Amino acid sequence: MFPKNAWYVACTPDEIAEKPLGRMICGERIVFYRGAEGRVAAVEDFCPHRGAPLSLGYVEDGNLVCGYHGLVMGCDGKTVSMPGQRVRGFPCNKAYAVEERHGFIWVWPGDQQRADPAGIHHLEWAEHPDWAYGGGLFHINCDYRLMIDNLMDLTHETYVHASSIGQKEIDEAAPRTTVDGVTVTTARHMENIMPPPFWQMALRGNNLADDVPVDRWQICRFTPPSHVLIEVGVAHAGHGGYDADPKHKASSIVVDFITPETETSIWYFWGMARHFNPQDQALTETIREGQGRIFSEDLEMLERQQRNLLAYPERNLLKLNIDAGGVQARKILDRLIAEEQATAVTPVRIVGGGEA
Repeated sequence: MFPKNAWYVACTPDEIAEKPLGRMICGERIVFYRGAEGRVAAVEDFCPHRGAPLSLGYVEDGNLVCGYHGLVMGCDGKTVSMPGQRVRGFPCNKAYAVEERHGFIWVWPGDQQRADPAGIHHLEWAEHPDWAYGGGLFHINCDYRLMIDNLMDLTHETYVHASSIGQKEIDEAAPRTTVDGVTVTTARHMENIMPPPFWQMALRGNNLADDVPVDRWQICRFTPPSHVLIEVGVAHAGHGGYDADPKHKASSIVVDFITPETETSIWYFWGMARHFNPQDQALTETIREGQGRIFSEDLEMLERQQRNLLAYPERNLLKLNIDAGGVQARKILDRLIAEEQATAVTPVRIVGGGEA
């Protein structure tokens, strides 16, 4: 269902600021916490003593202490100690490659020997003072690919988000989809239209008139395993659209990190990186609240869609030209999953013994 040899966003630093966090990623139960010297660590969320979730414990001297009987687990998955017990023969837990970068904590749930931190996406907006970011997290009961489909075809904005970012001109502007390696891009440009309510607010936030025609763009980029970054914005009409001077436009990147929990549930890290008036914290919060309301409108639709698909597994879905971005993204995912399965080594188990 999903590639495991990949970096996924697991959580944000504030989620492990006070205690360990248990979270299922790609079907694997993992506990995240800060170990020695404040470094992030991740091991199986399973105490080898009685199977209790280690995430219900606490951190002491850089180790994870089980909250059931006090077993002490090291960041490498090895049992360090347990009150009144010898622990030399205790089995090791799986330890996961984990990195803290760009304001997120990333985990590699697959083959740990293949985990290379250089593969984590570079996010320029996360490290540059000319950008501001605000976001949040939703848990959604749907296949992660349904969210990718949703984000690679923004035609639904006209209907699901009619009161905020939707407008009929989205339907009227044909999208263009291209594939470059494992990156799928779907772009849509609209010229000389009136801005919808959300973008009126953004224009005001950049001290621009909000009641004049604008050029609007949506450029959706999918990269494996499940990241979709969308360049969005409006510029006063006649100033070059996407290429307009910053003084004539309000532009942002919609950030979508989709982390599978199970085959039918996801952790959805959403946000907006803003490239105008970055020092205005009140504006950042206003945009974050507005975006949160917009994304919450997707939540019911996706969960109900998932339930319908499970109820009617024999139904074939239509694929239209507006679906090209999601279709191409799924082709890439299918290829990556097939390659992963083909190279997986099945361990050989010796069940007998004796002298020959």
